Amino acid sequence: RQAQRFLSAHDQINVVFRPRRHRLSATSWRHARADTFRLWDDHAAEL
Repeated sequence: RQAQRFLSAHDQINVVFRPRRHRLSATSWRHARADTFRLWDDHAAEL
């Protein structure tokens, strides 16, 4: 049960932090990474 909760949360986080790179141009990839870290910083600041 605990593993299911962990894997469920991990999957959601993984989708945010690992977009399908092979489908993105280099510029789009860099923008996606910057947006991801900005999002992470915002959430971490709320804690």
